[in-house]
Amino acid sequence: MLFAAAFNLLGPLLVGAAVASTLTTVVTVPGEDAVRVIGAGLVGALAWNVASLWRGLPASSGHALVGGLVGAALMEAGTGAVRWGGFDGVRPVGVVGVLVSLAAAPILAAGAGLVVLRLLRRLLRRATRRLEPAVRVAQWAGAAWLALVHGSNDAQKAAGVIAALLIAGGEASGRSAPGWAVVGSSVALATGTTLGGWGIVRTVGRRIYPVRPLDSVASQASSASVILLASLLGAPVSTTQVVASSVVGIGVGRRRWRHVDWVVVREIAAAWAVTIPATGVMAALALLAWRSVS
Repeated sequence: MLFAAAFNLLGPLLVGAAVASTLTTVVTVPGEDAVRVIGAGLVGALAWNVASLWRGLPASSGHALVGGLVGAALMEAGTGAVRWGGFDGVRPVGVVGVLVSLAAAPILAAGAGLVVLRLLRRLLRRATRRLEPAVRVAQWAGAAWLALVHGSNDAQKAAGVIAALLIAGGEASGRSAPGWAVVGSSVALATGTTLGGWGIVRTVGRRIYPVRPLDSVASQASSASVILLASLLGAPVSTTQVVASSVVGIGVGRRRWRHVDWVVVREIAAAWAVTIPATGVMAALALLAWRSVS
């Protein structure tokens, strides 16, 4: 856990801030209204993430954050307060761009997991047990890479929210998060990693499909590649969603459909599907409560 946390800390400092810039384009509510909308959006997203953590489900913080911001913005000022967007070249902009990125990432991860596993099995088809130490080393390297790109995407989401608040309060004019916000978000993410989340660990590592050492290497390599590409493009994606999908791809890649727990997969998929509307409603209710006391 400490090993993963250390690389979580390094990720946003090394890869860049494109994701943070993208998140500042989701809602367009001016001044003090924006502070209220962002605050209510965060309440909705956090409430959903805590509930998912309690259930041991790998929730999507990206979906939760977008749903919360959109729900609060719609309650505050209607559809005109949401920047629906699309793409600026290959860079996602606004709600549509973010949602397309979130939807495409798990599909790419499942396909990448399947392909990478089959390539590794073909390369190692004549290998003996003497290669096991090398596979263990590859697992550590893959874990470091995955943790690093996880930080590069997820910590930047928090930094993007901070940047949006600073812009709303007139403390900043650009869309880039200040350095202290990036460092603070990195430290928070690393701290969260060290605190556990063992229900999610068990779900991803054992409940979807019983992951073996070579499966782990394939999952880490494919997931990290997808997340790194998304971070460079400024696309906020869900690391847990990507990793869980790669594990499904590995189970299919081994041609062991029956060993994949499709009940767990359906439960996770259902949670992803309802995340945006659920967090939107929670954020709207939080906004109403905020109005009543302000």
